[in-house]
Amino acid sequence: MTVNLGDKIRQLRKGKGISQEVLAQYLGVSFQAVSKWETGTTLPDVTLIPAIASFFGVSTDELFDYNRLEAERRVREICQQAYACRQSDPVQSEQILREGLKKYPGNDVILNNLLYTMAAPERGEEMVTICKTLIEGTHDDAVKYDALRILAQTYHDMGQQDLVAPTLEQIPELYFTKLECMALLLEGEAAFKAARQHMGLCLEQLVEMLLVMERQTQGEGKDQYRRLAQQVLELFERELRPGGELVREIREELLGGAQT
Repeated sequence: MTVNLGDKIRQLRKGKGISQEVLAQYLGVSFQAVSKWETGTTLPDVTLIPAIASFFGVSTDELFDYNRLEAERRVREICQQAYACRQSDPVQSEQILREGLKKYPGNDVILNNLLYTMAAPERGEEMVTICKTLIEGTHDDAVKYDALRILAQTYHDMGQQDLVAPTLEQIPELYFTKLECMALLLEGEAAFKAARQHMGLCLEQLVEMLLVMERQTQGEGKDQYRRLAQQVLELFERELRPGGELVREIREELLGGAQT
């Protein structure tokens, strides 16, 4: 359920027990302007939204939604709809997300998904702006670190190689993952499921790193890394059934579907 912004401001203001005059003074506007917001006559200038959120100690998302859980559900639906056509129709995918941003302005998750419908260097500057907005404004570490990764990739694609390493340095080293801990510390089916998911991720990363080594190797021995990647996938497919679907996905994504 999307809430009227004026209603939300009035709700938060009364919750803090302050007058329209106090809020107006903080924002540098007239109390009549605040009154018009709360009655729905006008809306605050978009540049005031962060200041309003800061004053009340809430996120910009909370300014636009009464029901946070409902908002999160709707955001998930929007992102799922966009994801469903991301490969087949990226223009439509982007349109779905931009329509979502009209309902949930500045939403971190939608902005993060929007980056996946865009490509550098053609739209690199816009991607850099979105990434920096997420890095500076999100409270979700997963979104922040993904934005840093995409920002580094964007700099790389734009030929700004000197900015890649400083950007990546802001991402913390990975010492353990949730799935790894669940596999080691849980029991039974839960541990097995976590171990299998973690193994799939590790398999994909191993194959990807072997292909990186192939790209960075010059001359003799270059092909050995791709052969090893193929052998790893074939071993996994042969010894750990059912693993065929996962192997096919990794082979298609990283090796272009090729088999030895």
